[in-house]
Amino acid sequence: MSQVRSNDSFLTSVESRLFFEGIDTTALAREYGTPLFVVSEPRLVQNIERLKRIGDVIPFDLKICYAAKAMSVIGVLRAVSETGIDIEVNSGGELWKALKAGFRGSQIIFNGTSKEVWELELAITNEIYAIQADSLFELSLIDETATRLGKRANVSLRMVPEIESSTLSGLQTALLTSKFGMMPDEAMSAIEKYRGSDHLAIGGIHLHIGSQNPDPRVYTEALTTLFRFIGNAAKTHGVKLSHANIGGGFPVDYLKEGSQQYIDEDQAEMLHSHFEPADAMRAAWESVKTDDSALSDDILAGLTLLIEPGRSVIADTTICLTTVRNVKERPIVNSDLSDKVSETDHWLLTDAGFNLLLSMETYKWYYHLISATRCNEAHDHKYKVAGPLCDGGDVYFDIEGNDRLPEHRLLPADVRPGEVLALLNCGAYSLSQASQYNGRPLPPVVLIQKDGSAKLIRRRDDLDDLVNNDIF
Repeated sequence: MSQVRSNDSFLTSVESRLFFEGIDTTALAREYGTPLFVVSEPRLVQNIERLKRIGDVIPFDLKICYAAKAMSVIGVLRAVSETGIDIEVNSGGELWKALKAGFRGSQIIFNGTSKEVWELELAITNEIYAIQADSLFELSLIDETATRLGKRANVSLRMVPEIESSTLSGLQTALLTSKFGMMPDEAMSAIEKYRGSDHLAIGGIHLHIGSQNPDPRVYTEALTTLFRFIGNAAKTHGVKLSHANIGGGFPVDYLKEGSQQYIDEDQAEMLHSHFEPADAMRAAWESVKTDDSALSDDILAGLTLLIEPGRSVIADTTICLTTVRNVKERPIVNSDLSDKVSETDHWLLTDAGFNLLLSMETYKWYYHLISATRCNEAHDHKYKVAGPLCDGGDVYFDIEGNDRLPEHRLLPADVRPGEVLALLNCGAYSLSQASQYNGRPLPPVVLIQKDGSAKLIRRRDDLDDLVNNDIF
């Protein structure tokens, strides 16, 4: 059975080899080596166009800000910029990269819980669209910095609204137990305190309900919360906010290749979740319209809705090619401790570990694995697949008994050293979290452009890159 579905036009096969946007992935592996990340620009554009449809179902402006933390290679940021959308950054470093990639200050919003003064100075100097203030203390720090610079900082208030979704606990960002944002009454007190300030312009209210949310109904609760706050700010303090930011979190179907392999049902439900963002926001707006407490006169005039998609823009644009470097067999002993061998585990050791795919360790995240060399052959043989790191947790399967990853990975028979494998849908939070653990140089990135050509947008680290900042 083929492991590549025919309706995934950017994943096809020729003579059983995996082709990505019409390019032979095994040829890419030979040219650039592995591990290798390959990104589809056409799929990225398609994902952004899908998000733009939200603007058709709401009666106010839409501002899409790509979450740079998902993947911030300059070549990817430039491809995002060319689609005409904006960007969300989470540090001074990401802000600097966004400016390098060609984004203007008016296109940038700046999240984060622990902003330093130099980061605030960079944001204020470049007159960015909004600094998302995480606390009352941070708001005072922004005011102090803007006053010293003799400028006015554009600010929105990040609120923690106590909205729970069905994603992983580490991806929940709208609960009181999370580290993000200020309480609603604190945000309202900030509106009153800084009303009319010469150096602080509070223009919006912001919340984020977390990532990979499987239930679209949480957006209804989130949008209602935002509009109630906007209405109360206007009614209580006479302050008309110009924008509402509902964050991101739209899910990606990680199992769309028919790839579930013995995963826990709850994990599979989250990973298989899929809904149209425009449909979710249409339903959310229809609900808000019926809630009189959320609306007031002229509240929609000049209002802009911001969203911060990251995973839903970049996740399914990217594959990671890895080569099998070592194989071994190990007997499996019956659990009754009788020492009777019942079967054999076949191990495959690759050159891509959790230093490149950290979520596979931290969240036990599932990335579907197929043979790039023999993608059309039956994937029906069980393997224990692991990475190269000196860490027992550097594996592609479950070792904790929680079933969030499969116990084995299914690949063709007789996989040998030199065979190229492909991890699918791994664009989000993979390379951006990568490290040089075990002295392993970071990999290159190839962008398959809209014209079908392959462009190297990040070279592979060389050994000097491992010690660039060391002092000898």
